[in-house]
Amino acid sequence: MDISDRTFYSATSTKKDWRDVVSELSRKLEKGSGNLGIIYLSEDLLASLENVIKELKIETSCHKWLGAGGYGVLSNFGEFYGETSATVLLLDLPEESFKVFSGNENIGVAIKESETDWLERAHMPLAITHADPSQPTTMEAIKNLARETNSYLIGGLTAASSESPHISDQSGKAISGALLSPETCEILTGLSQGCSPISETLTITRSQRNIILELDGRPAFDVLLDVTGKEFLDNLQKMGGTIFVAFPIQGSDKGDYTVRNLVGLDPQNKVIAISENISDGDKLLFCRRDKESAVKDMYRMSEDLKRRIGEKQIRGGVYISCAARGPNQFSGSAREVDIIKETLGDFPLAGFYANGEISRDEIYAYTGVLAVFL
Repeated sequence: MDISDRTFYSATSTKKDWRDVVSELSRKLEKGSGNLGIIYLSEDLLASLENVIKELKIETSCHKWLGAGGYGVLSNFGEFYGETSATVLLLDLPEESFKVFSGNENIGVAIKESETDWLERAHMPLAITHADPSQPTTMEAIKNLARETNSYLIGGLTAASSESPHISDQSGKAISGALLSPETCEILTGLSQGCSPISETLTITRSQRNIILELDGRPAFDVLLDVTGKEFLDNLQKMGGTIFVAFPIQGSDKGDYTVRNLVGLDPQNKVIAISENISDGDKLLFCRRDKESAVKDMYRMSEDLKRRIGEKQIRGGVYISCAARGPNQFSGSAREVDIIKETLGDFPLAGFYANGEISRDEIYAYTGVLAVFL
């Protein structure tokens, strides 16, 4: 069988009890088969994650699973934001094409030591990655995985839950997921920003921890007002949730940037505070978050993927969206899944609303990341 002939299957359930969830998912997947399962659940089902996986292994005969809990799920059957929900993508892949993993800050080193030959054959694998934001080693684990395995990461931070938020071989692991070889499974990815730049790139010339004192040698607060104009002069609080700071990704050929919140404005001392520590010399730009720019960029990402896919058929996909997007930025016929289906067609899809999105080796905010299997 040619790799591209292998069919993927998806199913979604909005049942309230985990037993009913398993029953409905199994029934919808009864004609499907696969050797790698991806499951996403809403936060309220996380307490039953272990039981759900145990039963799905029996019902589907698929014994390798990865997945996570979020603030709702997305699939080709719809978007279920803030609702009890679960969605599954069942992949039929060559056994040698993927490696399931979980670990902490040295996960990349561990994989490199145990899978040296596989990594050489895989040559820059894609890593579907789920990370627990409550674990102190999460950021280093993401960097270590990308660096040591030469992988391109796509995924998300799980819901900040006291329950086990993702599938791993034991509790307390920072990240988990699966490496997939592009040599045996063709995968394309895209990233959509929820904010649009409203300034040129600026240089931080004076700073202290997360406080920006000067930009390009001028008081940071004055620069911000120059960029935003008169719109917020009467009520600076309105900037919250609308104006953000973005940091360009070094080495990106697509103009990518990570977005961080404005957390404080001090007109008297003419400084601003953001949700991340910075250093003198760092580059940033201001950006604006609104529905129009989010919808426009979602179409841009989808249409770019369509161009890259060409005449090939999509077998399935994974889509991770920021919890601050969803109905906050998309509505009606311009919802995220609707835009994906309108542009790329209907195909098996699973995803979740995340606490932060992972692309390359960075954690983003207000973005959507999509991977499609061809």
